[in-house]
Amino acid sequence: MSLLELPRIEARGTARALGRAQGEAAREQILRFVEQRLTALRGYLAERNESARFAEFVATGKACLEVARGFDPDGTTEHEGIAEAAGVPSEVLYAVGNMTDVRDVLVLPSSPDREGCTSVLVPPALAKEQQLLAAQTWDLNPTDLDYVVAVHRRPLEGPETWSVTCAGSLSLMGMNAEGVAVGTTNIKTRASRVGVGYLTILHRALTSRSRSEALNYVRKAPRAAAHTYWVADASAAHELECDPEAVIERVLGASAIVQTNHCQAPLLQSREGEAASPSSLSRLARASALLGRGEQDVRSLRALFEDRTDGVHSINRYAEDDQGTTTNACIVCVPARKELYACRGPADRGEWQRLAFSEPS
Repeated sequence: MSLLELPRIEARGTARALGRAQGEAAREQILRFVEQRLTALRGYLAERNESARFAEFVATGKACLEVARGFDPDGTTEHEGIAEAAGVPSEVLYAVGNMTDVRDVLVLPSSPDREGCTSVLVPPALAKEQQLLAAQTWDLNPTDLDYVVAVHRRPLEGPETWSVTCAGSLSLMGMNAEGVAVGTTNIKTRASRVGVGYLTILHRALTSRSRSEALNYVRKAPRAAAHTYWVADASAAHELECDPEAVIERVLGASAIVQTNHCQAPLLQSREGEAASPSSLSRLARASALLGRGEQDVRSLRALFEDRTDGVHSINRYAEDDQGTTTNACIVCVPARKELYACRGPADRGEWQRLAFSEPS
């Protein structure tokens, strides 16, 4: 079986030019992405006898987009450039790109095994080369796999960035040329509201010049729904377990931080959308056990993401597991060396690439 390739999109210039470059490069792919996400939403709502709420989805996305405009004007302009070049209404593209958030505003809970990710933050003491490591799998709809891309942004102002995301969407997980790395896992609480979608928050954090700046944007965002966010650089890493009403922060110490798709903070557990799934519990336990052995590096984290020890509840998730989700992409970051490695699809089925930054002029 040939390995899955990770397509790349190059963009440079002003915020609108950055967006237009992405929209023009992936126009047909974006149109198909929008349609398949709307199809997935129809199925999701039908399973919950909420089909009548489909008409509210775009309106809710539009309301969230207006909040995003105030939170990150440049990111919103970039989003609008993508939509304009692709020929998609900006509110529709925002709603489908941030579907987990917009959907949660409409209806909770979801089926707990239908989505998920596994993130790990490894302190220097547990790393083979004594350098902090940050990595994650991104697991969601199997149909999203066809739309995963790596976006290389070189803005007129702000740091150069690489992110892995879906065509037409703002940044999801990645690193910038200052060595600031970001990512996320999905959780659910019963506190969703119209607010900023998680991709806007991640995009703004990724365009920050420092870890502290990125953290401040995550902390202060008027969030639409619950997610965990991680932010790391060469010297430190933080995980922020968030919903619209609270931020619970963990700072990386001597032990690794592992997060899957259930709340770990007692405050958020008290209003969690559903009980922790067997998959989320299994992935948390497996990753925690493997990382506790120390001597971690890029190769060992790739091996961690390939792990199939627990069958359908493994860290490495296949479409044929028939759990409604698959691993769509993986990244491993070494901020001290400004090295970012990524693959499309499960870790053992994707072609791993180094996403390199430009050489200093």
